[in-house]
Parts: sequence; structure tokens; C-alpha cells
Amino acid sequence: MRYIRPVPSPRDTLTPDDDWSTRHSVLSTARRTAALVNVLGAGSPDAVRGPAPDAVAEVLRAYGENDPLDLTVRDVDGMREAAVLLREVFAAESADAAAHVLNRLLGAHTGRLRLTSHQGGSPWHPHLDHDDDAPWPEWFLASSCLALTVLVWDRQRAPGRVCASGGCRNVFIARGSGPERRYCSRRCATRERVAAHRRRADG
Repeated sequence: MRYIRPVPSPRDTLTPDDDWSTRHSVLSTARRTAALVNVLGAGSPDAVRGPAPDAVAEVLRAYGENDPLDLTVRDVDGMREAAVLLREVFAAESADAAAHVLNRLLGAHTGRLRLTSHQGGSPWHPHLDHDDDAPWPEWFLASSCLALTVLVWDRQRAPGRVCASGGCRNVFIARGSGPERRYCSRRCATRERVAAHRRRADG
């Protein structure tokens, strides 16, 4: 189902495909998860209908997946269901809570951990879906669980958050050792600062 650009093996070249490793790193995969959860509108009360397959494919391309991306409406519906489950990880307030959700998702929705090179078409990398040609929803949920699990392991903290802005439901990957990030974007942070300033001025 996934179409990964073939790369030369180390035997054939002295220049490894660093671009592939960057595009498919744990952090990049986790960020792709957040971007897909957002575009799929998981948990939004007014998201009665899902996005068009083209909108989801655009996010996938932005995070390294190559054409052809033959997503159907049924694929997107399944990915929306997966996004609802993944949103629970982003809503977790601690590493313990995130680990509990991830353990439940790993036990119920993924296969055994394995390494694959897609028959030599890519560098070796781990998969948790049941097959290299698993349907899009299964691939999305399994690859996302794997990336978020590694982030919890590596950082010993919840891997992400839901934006604290009242009018926003976007999720994002939290990273860094500085002050804890609360908003998905500068726009949301600025909007909240302006609103707080107005409340103080009116109060």
C-alpha cells in the first residue's frame, strides 16, 4: 500500500540516503501523526464528514510518502477512526497516562514488531502493521503507535499535547527541555495572550 522511493543499497553506493532517514525518522513520523490527526478532524464535534482523500494525501506527501497515493473515501474513514484513538495519546497528561493508552492500542491494533526493507526498495526500518501492504488505516495507526512509543521511551514524558487554546483542537508533538509548550502554533499562543490582556484590561 505504501510507496517508498527505492534507494541504492550501501553495497551499491558510498552515499547513504540521508534524506530518507530524515523524512522517516521517529520525530518526523510523530509529527506526521499529529498532522494527520489534525487534518482528519478526529474528535471535532462539527466534523461530520471527513476530509477529501486529496487533503490527506497532501499531508502524506509533505511527510515523505510518494505517489501514487491511491486513497479512497473508505481509507480516509478508517484513518479517521484511527485518529480518534491516537488523539487519546496526545490528550494524556503524563508519560504514565500516555504509556497506558499506547499499551492498549499496541495490544489491540498492531502486529509483531519486525524489520522490513520493502523487498530492497528502502533502508531497513521497523513496522508494526501486519503486512507491508496493510491497508492505510492499519499502517497509520501502527506506524504512529511505534513512533509515539519511542518518544515516550526516549523522553519519559507524554509525547504530545492538545492545543490549550479554547478555539483550537489541534494536537502537536511536544519536544525540547525548555518551558512546556501549551499551544500548537504561535498564532494560537498570540490569540490567547491578546485575549488574556483584554480580560485584564476589562476587569
